[in-house]
Amino acid sequence: MQPLRGTKDILPDEIELWQYIYKKAHETLSLSNYNEIRTPIFETTELFQRSIGNGTDIINKEMYNFIDKGNRNITLRPEGTAGIARAFIYNKLYLSNTVQRLWYLGPMFRYERPQNGRQRQFHQLGLECIGSHSPIADTEVIRLACEILKGLKCNSYKLEINSIGNLEERKNYTTRLINYLKKYTKDLDQDSQNRLQNNPLRILDSKNNKTQEILQEAPQLTSCLQSKSLQHFNQVCELLNSLDIKYTINNRLVRGLDYYNYTAFEIKTQLLGGQDTICGGGRYDTLIKQLGGPDTPSVGWAIGIERLLILTEKYLNIKIQKPTIYLINQNYETQKQMWEIIKILEKHKIKFELDISEQSFQKQIKKAYKSKASIALIIGENELATKSITLKHLKNDIQTTVPIEIFIQELYKLLQVNNISTLR
Repeated sequence: MQPLRGTKDILPDEIELWQYIYKKAHETLSLSNYNEIRTPIFETTELFQRSIGNGTDIINKEMYNFIDKGNRNITLRPEGTAGIARAFIYNKLYLSNTVQRLWYLGPMFRYERPQNGRQRQFHQLGLECIGSHSPIADTEVIRLACEILKGLKCNSYKLEINSIGNLEERKNYTTRLINYLKKYTKDLDQDSQNRLQNNPLRILDSKNNKTQEILQEAPQLTSCLQSKSLQHFNQVCELLNSLDIKYTINNRLVRGLDYYNYTAFEIKTQLLGGQDTICGGGRYDTLIKQLGGPDTPSVGWAIGIERLLILTEKYLNIKIQKPTIYLINQNYETQKQMWEIIKILEKHKIKFELDISEQSFQKQIKKAYKSKASIALIIGENELATKSITLKHLKNDIQTTVPIEIFIQELYKLLQVNNISTLR
């Protein structure tokens, strides 16, 4: 049996890097009082239809929808923000009358053509700052994305930002863009021709060279922005300048989801080929009200973990930590004594592997070498009779037998002399 196309097993030698990313994200975000939240991986289909937008590729092509046994329309979540907004409303988090700083890490699902760094089951690290109109909230979340990337030694990236205004301003701009593009309809790539009818702004994001040439003389979105939108964007830029965060203003940058307004941003790299976006986000001030909650401004982002792994694994040499101790026993009676040894090792947080093969001493010792452990602890019939334990240093083959009551002190001496770490 093979895994379904677009899915991937995450094996033990890979999971260490996943856990390292989680730990670094937790450390960085906790310092700024962001708290982890975990929402279901499936929601009602209506949630995503009402939030993401019917003209988007996600809704039209990419969602995993099904009817459950209760005859309900269910969707595997294609992104994280809609579920967070639903949780904010359902759990009445707005009653605290404080800014909610939330972050998450988990699987998402989209029916796309699998590529390097893009799977049908993929994972995102994301955060949402819910409850502030201020440009400083936009700046805070951008800063935290940069801090996480720096903490993971991912420094080869560029930040692009833009203002996409409010809904009314985008409608005005969309009309101007359509009027401009109509005379070039036949010259546009097929995707852009389709988007001209249902999602014209996404044409700005086209990767087709001919379409990009046509867009060179197209009207810019900034020409339709009013003073409030411009002021908000200018203040975000000034605050980023005060943090010495480098950025580029990309007037054609738009996000693929309808709920965004004002600030939109992406963090990109040239190290991923065509899939160059590591992080994308922006402000979404109307989404929570749109879903039936109170009028609550918000801003957030999401980082694709699979793409992040491609960037970080070459810089972070993280491998599974081998056991410090390998436990060798001779028979059923010596196995009983081994449990007491294990309790002591667990108390002192010393990583170990218990041999459960019931093979001969010689074969167990071979397995101890293969495990890459530093020391073997051996209990045979002789050790059982004398209430002792044998410590065998596997690198120099020196071994000693000591009374059980002092073996932990002798073990620590051996570890310290040979500069061997004991903590998991």
